[in-house]
Amino acid sequence: MTESNGSAAAERKYDMPDWEKRFRAPRVSLPDWAEDAPDRSLFVSNATGTYELYAWDRATGGQRQVTDRPNGTTDGVLSPDGAWIWWFDDKDGDEFGVWRRQPFEGGADELAAPGLEASYPAGVALGRDGRTAVVGCSTDDEGTSIHLVRTGEDPVEIYRHRESAGVGDLSHDGSLIAVEHTEHGDAMHSALRVLRADGTAVAELDDTKGGTEELGLEVLGFAPVDGDTRLLIGHQRRGRWEPLVWDVATCEETDLDLDLPGDVGAEWYPDGTGLLIAHSFEARSELFRYDLASGKLEKVPTPPGSVSGATARPDGSVEYLWSSAAEPSAVRSTTGEVVLDPPGLKSPGSVPVEDVWVDGPGGRIHALVQKPAGTTGPLPTVFDIHGGPTWHDSDSFAAGPAAWVDHGYAVVRVNYRGSTGYGRAWTDALKHRVGLIELEDIAAVREWAIGSGLADPERLILTGGSWGGYLTLLGLGTQPEAWALGIAAVPVADYVTAFHDEMEALKAMDRTLLGGTPEEVPERFEASSPLTYVDQVKAPVYISAGVNDPRCPIRQVDNYVKRLESRGAVHEVYRYDAGHGSLVVDERIKQVKLELDFAARHLGSRG
Repeated sequence: MTESNGSAAAERKYDMPDWEKRFRAPRVSLPDWAEDAPDRSLFVSNATGTYELYAWDRATGGQRQVTDRPNGTTDGVLSPDGAWIWWFDDKDGDEFGVWRRQPFEGGADELAAPGLEASYPAGVALGRDGRTAVVGCSTDDEGTSIHLVRTGEDPVEIYRHRESAGVGDLSHDGSLIAVEHTEHGDAMHSALRVLRADGTAVAELDDTKGGTEELGLEVLGFAPVDGDTRLLIGHQRRGRWEPLVWDVATCEETDLDLDLPGDVGAEWYPDGTGLLIAHSFEARSELFRYDLASGKLEKVPTPPGSVSGATARPDGSVEYLWSSAAEPSAVRSTTGEVVLDPPGLKSPGSVPVEDVWVDGPGGRIHALVQKPAGTTGPLPTVFDIHGGPTWHDSDSFAAGPAAWVDHGYAVVRVNYRGSTGYGRAWTDALKHRVGLIELEDIAAVREWAIGSGLADPERLILTGGSWGGYLTLLGLGTQPEAWALGIAAVPVADYVTAFHDEMEALKAMDRTLLGGTPEEVPERFEASSPLTYVDQVKAPVYISAGVNDPRCPIRQVDNYVKRLESRGAVHEVYRYDAGHGSLVVDERIKQVKLELDFAARHLGSRG
């Protein structure tokens, strides 16, 4: 091929609308680096059109693709010595499988933990000796088990319980194992236990005991120093997530009390003398360095927007994955360089996000608004509802909302009660009235959007994926006059059937949210199930679902669709061969095209 022909081919390859370029442009995750071989890193990229794992030798600059599966791979861990890459092998996105490993330099995959049956993953921690790992397994029949795995030996079970649990971390010398568990039955608020390698307990910490408040704990990591028994944990004792240092040998707790208003996470600097602090507040984030000896908090400079991951390197620099609603994500360093810049097509930007605060029934609601540049309302408006529910929308780059903006829609994203970043009470407020609480907040923001002149009340779309898909279907049934259209991706549609078919960890979460099983609290499941209100749905409905989805299983979606069919309701369904979403770029683009087309046909909007 001549150079001119090659240039022409490249131009044709990039001759596509901006919204599609945002999905196709190669992107990368924050690289994970090996603790004892920091030049060796592991990251995720969609460079081939499917999200897969990649190894990166920083010393040579060499990169290679580690995994190559039809439905993609994103779950991987690099061993501390940099010798092995562990990756989770499931079937077509069903999240049920086994861990495999591959040499960093390349070679054949092998079973990483021979003797362990297939399961849902419940955490993994790899030892620095290159032959030890702690592997968590979850199954519907047996609950959670945690195993000590040593090369050449049979796995040894060191923990088992019917309720959900997970591997937190393995100490630097491999002698201690931190476990997050919910033996008390509250899947939203974990307690902590530290075990020796033989499974005997060293220390316990449980903030759910001895009070009326429901408080959770989380493992953030052992100190990166041999013989150091300090464990960095997160707590909620002052109404938000904050870090403290817990010496599991002496049970001494060092409260940091950083006086930051939002949720605060942390990880160790590699020498153990300081903490990298990640502060998330009102849809934006920032980084700090906290010196443990002096208690000094020093800001790590990052641009305004959102940091979705950060790590401190051995030289003291910080690498972080940053974006804003207007600017695509990039892996940057405090040294000033872009750490990973994949070649090829570059993602176009989008419009900035605007903050809106609306008075709601449970307090002030934060919403993020984007609209086409230079437009005035009233506009066709998409309420794009986040999943989780314990998650939040932020001032970060998202190709989906940007696609709607490109097609002339305003986009409103609501951080309803249940969202993170606004304090524990806000996150926990939805219990027992699940779904209905969130929709009250969405309704309040909807009224603001109409009253402010932003939104055309006759052209309002409710949409979302996962929990956002669930809220979409529930909203169409409980607020039938409010929405002109509904687009639900991988939703909960029939809550009772979903409960019986979903993976065990989600059963535990639903028992916590609703106060029991469908047999124990049938009235709560009925009140919170979209299927209960399906006959009240007036708007056309579009549903997409993965046939291998263990989180929002296909049978309960089919039950909902059959009810729509039985009364001749306007609807379309798209089923695809994957799990809870797709890691294949072409598939994701196909889904967005179908959603945009559905909206254009039913609302008459421009395509």
